Amino acid sequence: MKSLKIKNLLLPVLFFISYSLVAQQLPIIDIQKAGFSEERLARLSDYLNQEIEEGELVGAVSLIVRNEATAHFQSYGASHLSDQSPMQKDQLFFIQSMTKPIISVAFMMLFEEGHFDLNDPLEDYLPAFADMQVQTSENEADSLDEPIRIWHLLSHTAGLSHGLGGSALDKKYREALYMQQHQNIEARVDVLPALPLVGQPGEQWYYSAAPDVLSLLIEQFSGMSTAEFLQTRIFDPLGMEDTGYNVAEDQKERVVGLHFKNQDGELTVSERQTPTSGNTVYGGTHGLFSTARDYMRFCRMLLNKGALDGQRLLSPKTVELMTVNHVNDLYGEGYGFGLGFSVRTDLADPRALGSVGTFGWSGAFNTYFFIDPKEELAGILMTQFAPYTNFYNNKFQQLVYQAIIE
Repeated sequence: MKSLKIKNLLLPVLFFISYSLVAQQLPIIDIQKAGFSEERLARLSDYLNQEIEEGELVGAVSLIVRNEATAHFQSYGASHLSDQSPMQKDQLFFIQSMTKPIISVAFMMLFEEGHFDLNDPLEDYLPAFADMQVQTSENEADSLDEPIRIWHLLSHTAGLSHGLGGSALDKKYREALYMQQHQNIEARVDVLPALPLVGQPGEQWYYSAAPDVLSLLIEQFSGMSTAEFLQTRIFDPLGMEDTGYNVAEDQKERVVGLHFKNQDGELTVSERQTPTSGNTVYGGTHGLFSTARDYMRFCRMLLNKGALDGQRLLSPKTVELMTVNHVNDLYGEGYGFGLGFSVRTDLADPRALGSVGTFGWSGAFNTYFFIDPKEELAGILMTQFAPYTNFYNNKFQQLVYQAIIE
């Protein structure tokens, strides 16, 4: 009788614990099912902890899923250098250009609804882009050989710039896009037709503000703001509870501080922290906050060919189209670029562990993700410092792949 009473008392407690785990969707670690060596995977944690001890990183969160099992989910170091508050697994990061793949998925959802074709000229939908020119010298420009097409925007081959380079034209883009106050995405995109292209559409890969144009088109095709579209069509269906352009008041304490590595290689607190509220430009290039857990939901949807937990966002054929190389050899050795992602095209050229067909991207404050369909693998590494380096992206993948044993 006593054991029965204890069992009855425990039932509500067990139910509460079970409900809480489901509600928060906390991953259960299963290294064996994921096919990793626990000893080898520990090298990743050891390495990141060492980087923190040596002052190379302030903190990080890493998350790895394979074979539909979570192999690894860990936080390291501090979220703020100033108070050394410990990094937590649910911290929010400003993911910068990891916004771009989400925007690309949203845009291709509208493609599936028939709003446009990928070969359509951009000017069919935004007439201001009809008379653009290509810069041939500092004071001269030529007309376009062919119009900017929709697929050029998705693949960064439109000839637009992001304003990140060192040329005089890049500086003009940077000043027009980011050095003045824009009230919304339409105002930011409106500055682009007045600037010349860096090259003819389709003839070069040049990292650009094209996803901002995609964001404006999302609003035009859907009749919703991009923020509303992402929330109702992607974040809510996938259970991405901590992702958005603005951070709710009860979430702000979880936002990671932005740090800066100076010329001496020392990490300091950045003088310019990212605004967490009042953001009205729903950009395609950058702008979203997210957590490792939320972004992994997005990655798993792509890994599962467009669906997750009964929610289908894209057709498998659309995901296939998005994750093949569309730019021939314009991107770089061993890699191409699809419709929103870099794509691994060769194993030997980069001389790095991985698989042909792996795709992913990163953010300016050193957030990274990759998805490997062949290995049924996705990995995320979140840090928060500037300037950008691809070093930790490469090191992360190296330490993940070497730990696979089955």
